[in-house]
Amino acid sequence: MVLKLGLPKGSLQEASLQLFRRAGYEITVNPRSYFPHIDDPEIECMLIRAQEMARYVEDRVLDAGLTGRDWILENRADVVEVADLIYAKQTLGKVRWVLAAPENSPVRSAQDLAGKIVATELVQVTQEYLAKHGVKAKVEFSWGATEVKPPVLADAIVEVTETGSSLRANGLRIVDTVLESNTKFIANHQSWADPAKRTKMETLVMLLRGAIDAAGRVGLMMNVRREDLKAVLEVLPALKRPTISALSEDEWMAVNTVIEEKTVREIIPRLKAANAQGIVEYPLNKIVM
Repeated sequence: MVLKLGLPKGSLQEASLQLFRRAGYEITVNPRSYFPHIDDPEIECMLIRAQEMARYVEDRVLDAGLTGRDWILENRADVVEVADLIYAKQTLGKVRWVLAAPENSPVRSAQDLAGKIVATELVQVTQEYLAKHGVKAKVEFSWGATEVKPPVLADAIVEVTETGSSLRANGLRIVDTVLESNTKFIANHQSWADPAKRTKMETLVMLLRGAIDAAGRVGLMMNVRREDLKAVLEVLPALKRPTISALSEDEWMAVNTVIEEKTVREIIPRLKAANAQGIVEYPLNKIVM
């Protein structure tokens, strides 16, 4: 059994490769090839633009792939949405497709677009959005650099954003959110029905989710006297509950927990004040629930 897996080429490529590495898969990309090497003999990888991924998965060229909810909707693809993988190019979060117009534009809502031109790469979804608002406007496909088109080449745009910084840098104002999207692991129906391939995909998704859940978190280990245990536990915000185990000396306990990395600098001094000793911070690759 070999699983043919599509990896997103372009803006999501590096974030996806890093995610796979944290999940335990080493993927080597040859800049001259669209077929990266992965250190798993049961997986064959192919780099495909996220915009096209759902179509190739639906047509069974690929068993599975990673793409956005936006492109599944845009292609009206009939695929199995196996799992949400909440990561993007810059952040571990969702992205938004937004309607944006120049700062000095009279466009303040979808209704203001009647008879105007909207540039976007997400044509079908944008047309459906306008139709939902009862607006007739011309939606033009944008081949790139969409932010620079208003006001000369378009009255407004529908563009994807994580932070909105690129839109602001180009003098654009967000008018409305058209669609919220995130990365999804998808499969075609035939491959999902294959027991061996389904098991492989479920394992892969479990490890990828574990890598996402571990991002931004670290582990903490420490030794605590029994008499100080209650005070130490009151300091710790745990993912679920800290692991507590006995040491060779009866009066001492070992405490192991997971916390947000950004809180470490505040928590360690409080743990020390609560008489925790031998505090060790260590990185995490995966957290599998």
